[in-house]
Amino acid sequence: MTSPGDIAATLTGVGLLVLLTIGVLALYRVPRRFAPAGAILRGTMQLAAISLILSGIITNPFWVAVALLVMFSVASATASRRLGKDWQSFGHVSTAMAAGVLVTLAIVFASGAVELTPRYALALGGIVIGNAMSIATLAGRHFNETASSRWEEVEGWLALGATPRQSTAELARGAVRSALIPSTDQTRTTGLVTLPGAFVGAIFGGISPIAAGMFQIVVLASIMAAGSITAVVVVRFLAPLRTRPVPLS
Repeated sequence: MTSPGDIAATLTGVGLLVLLTIGVLALYRVPRRFAPAGAILRGTMQLAAISLILSGIITNPFWVAVALLVMFSVASATASRRLGKDWQSFGHVSTAMAAGVLVTLAIVFASGAVELTPRYALALGGIVIGNAMSIATLAGRHFNETASSRWEEVEGWLALGATPRQSTAELARGAVRSALIPSTDQTRTTGLVTLPGAFVGAIFGGISPIAAGMFQIVVLASIMAAGSITAVVVVRFLAPLRTRPVPLS
């Protein structure tokens, strides 16, 4: 049971870290220097709310499914706002993420790599959805920026008779690769540079280090698989260009 003293200590530490963040950014005159602090505050409130909710639904399959659907909807909306802020963008992103997440989780649970229980479904599903969101955003924005900066090259291919998709094929592949770089680096350095949250959390939950390591490698492989599918589908939606893309804000 968490005591009031534990909560106070946590809030004190977080508050000091927020002040440090604002101070560093203000000292360097970074624009929107309060944005990270606002994100921490919002994340704190959201985590407090979800912690209270999950304590009552963690073993209920129906409510776990509802929670995952809410997570997916919010993730799709967040990524689509970064790529276009319209219903078409939302449709592209949600389709890409659904393909990546559903295929990946189906393989994990059908193979028996992780037991299909509400608790594991929520934990693994949330991690995969969150990373698919980030990868969708990175892939879409990188493709947009590259296509805009190298538009003369794309026009040259179009003038030679290439289709809109063929004219941006190299840029699309590069966007997928770039979107996967953070996840690839995280996977390569696991255990050497960082101890991932799922691994540490499993150990704190009483699981043996070997079992925790097995779960973590499934998590990492799931992130890479879902991210690969998501990035490819997002870019395939964006790739057929006939006019120079408008830079994203």
